[in-house]
Amino acid sequence: MKPIRKIRNVQLTKAFKEFFDSEKSSAIILVACTALSLVLANLIGKSYPDFFLKTYLGLEGVLKLSIEHWVNDALMAVFFLLIGLELERELYAGELSNVKNALLPIFGAIGGLTLPALIHFGLNAGTPTQAGIGIPMATDIAFAIGVLALLGSRVPASLKVFLVALAVMDDLGAIIVIAVFYTAELSLTYLGLALAAFFVMVVLNRLRIMHLLPYLIGGVIMWFCMLKSGVHATIAGVLLAFAIPFTHKRDDENSPSYRLEHFLHRPVAFAILPIFALVNTGIVIGGDWAASLASSNSLGIILGLVVGKPIGITLIAFLAVTAGICRLPLDLNWKHVFGAGLLGGIGFTMSIFITNLAFVGGEPGFVASTVNASKMAILLASLTAGTAGFIWLKLLGQPNVGDVDMDTMDFEDGNEAED
Repeated sequence: MKPIRKIRNVQLTKAFKEFFDSEKSSAIILVACTALSLVLANLIGKSYPDFFLKTYLGLEGVLKLSIEHWVNDALMAVFFLLIGLELERELYAGELSNVKNALLPIFGAIGGLTLPALIHFGLNAGTPTQAGIGIPMATDIAFAIGVLALLGSRVPASLKVFLVALAVMDDLGAIIVIAVFYTAELSLTYLGLALAAFFVMVVLNRLRIMHLLPYLIGGVIMWFCMLKSGVHATIAGVLLAFAIPFTHKRDDENSPSYRLEHFLHRPVAFAILPIFALVNTGIVIGGDWAASLASSNSLGIILGLVVGKPIGITLIAFLAVTAGICRLPLDLNWKHVFGAGLLGGIGFTMSIFITNLAFVGGEPGFVASTVNASKMAILLASLTAGTAGFIWLKLLGQPNVGDVDMDTMDFEDGNEAED
């Protein structure tokens, strides 16, 4: 008789579960805030988004930004700090600390970044909207996790780890794109000061200074210098995450990295992301909304997220596994990976974030209409991808031992039994 191999239970860290639960809950609030923002924008008109763009807060001559920029440059830096802490923990002590486990979402993310960008570029090369190439590249972690959470035990635990790792790496790739391609005028002086602040924090890390305060002060200084340098200030959040000491133990509550990550879960999920949605999703739906969705830019966004994401993620991951570079977790099959790819097409937060950077410097009328149409395309594509991913995984997402390739997968020692 053919032996039955028991599927290994994935041991999720406590911090991972907290992160997953907070992002799951955040998705519900994000939906509500997005709906409220859409209603207000279409009741009040352009004055709703204009209020956030034209109302300035801060100290004259020191730092004075519009509400929109405070949200997108300052609050979102905290969001990226949390993403960086999550990535650091998973790489050092989580499921991704094993190279074979980490490579699968890395290759998936490469495919999920590359194919959507190529689709958008193919439709917009040489046009004023070519700068939107980065819009369909990212994945919204909160919404993707929210949809996956609705499926509960219908999907394997490894899929949660794979999707979170994929989304985090997608966002990391998007951050690199922001730093390289969406940098305005570069000030080498301020950039040097930002890197100097980072270097000082790395030295503190090596000296095993475990108090958070010096790192938080250094992070604020680095953020300010990064903002003044022309490189997007949110990059400082990711750099700060990797400067904060990590003890290389699972759920070590004495680790500064763990303590800060634990503290940030709720503020990010229940305050920062909802505020971002309220400020950035005030889309005015005019009479030409259908025509705007048929533009090359909108089609590039929609096709990139809905088609490019699942195909790119699945294809590159499949090639990597076939080449023996990495392997599928024991309780996953390619239907699960494709389903995760569909959920990867939920761009929302990061796609809207990049939209705000992509078209600056053009004619005001062109910028406003293009940004509005891009956000509408993002919402439509994200809704389509999320719905498709939910239906796909609900129908085909059950773990199935028969789908596991017995010749290529690893199993727990001593878990064989005769049928």
